[in-house]
Amino acid sequence: MPGPIGIFDSGYGGLTVLKEIVAKLPQYDYVYLGDNARAPYGNRSFNTVYHYTLQCVKWFFDQGCPLVILACNTASAKALRTIQQHDLLTIAPDKRVLGVIRPTTEVIGRYTKSKRVGILATNGTVQSQSYVIEIEKFYPDVKVVQEACPMWVPLVENNEYDTHGADFFIKKNIHQLLKRDPRIDTILLACTHYPVLLKKIIEYTPMDITILTQGEIVAVSLADYLHRHPEMETRLSKTGKMIFYTTDSTEDFDNHAPVFFGKAVQSKHVEIG
Repeated sequence: MPGPIGIFDSGYGGLTVLKEIVAKLPQYDYVYLGDNARAPYGNRSFNTVYHYTLQCVKWFFDQGCPLVILACNTASAKALRTIQQHDLLTIAPDKRVLGVIRPTTEVIGRYTKSKRVGILATNGTVQSQSYVIEIEKFYPDVKVVQEACPMWVPLVENNEYDTHGADFFIKKNIHQLLKRDPRIDTILLACTHYPVLLKKIIEYTPMDITILTQGEIVAVSLADYLHRHPEMETRLSKTGKMIFYTTDSTEDFDNHAPVFFGKAVQSKHVEIG
C-alpha cells in the first residue's frame, strides 16, 4: 500500500526544507514530525542524537512511510550513517532514510571559484566534521572552514530573529568565519533554521559571497532520487496531503510554524520515547 514521505527535524527548521520539497513535488503526501520536546539536538552527544533519531524514524515507518528525509543537519551528521548501514537491515530493509548533507556537498563545489567554502552550523554538526569529510570526497581541492553558531537556533525559536540581539550574534559569527579565511566566496547555511535569519545574514556578508540554503538543493536532489529509483517512487502515495506532528505543544508549534513554512499549519501531538 502506498505511503507518504516522512520529513523529520528536531524542531521547526525542517519546515524550510519541506516548503521547498512541496513546491517542487506537490503531488506527494507528506508527514512532518518535529521532536520539539527534545530540541535542540545541536548540543547533544552523538549517542543521544542517534537514539532520538532512530526512535523517530521507527515512528515514521509505523505511519507507513517508505521513505524518510532527515531534514536536520545534526541528525544527518550524527545518526544517518548508522541507521542506513546497520538499523535498516534489521528493522526495515525495504525502506530508505536520506539526509540533507549529501545533496548539498555533491553540488557545493560548483558555486565556489576560490575553492574556499564556509560552513555556518550548530556545534554538533561542526564537531561531526561531516561537511569537511563529504565535501572532500566530491571536491578534494576545496578547502572548508567551519563556524559554530550556538546562538542562532535559540534566536529563531524564541522569535528573536529580527532583533538587535540577532544582529550582534550574526555579525560576530560571520566576521569570525571570514577572519579565518578571507578568500571564502561561498557560505553554506548548514542548519535548516538559518534561512529564517537570511535577511540579516545577507546584510552582514560581503556582496560578492554566495550564500546557499539547503531547501531547494534537497528538493532537487529528492526529485532526482525518485527519478532514479522508480521502485521507491511507485510506493509513494500521491494525493497532495500534508500532516504535521510535534512531540511538544501543538499550540507552540502552530504559532512558530508559519515563520519557517510560510503559511499556517495545524499540528497533532505525538509521544515518542
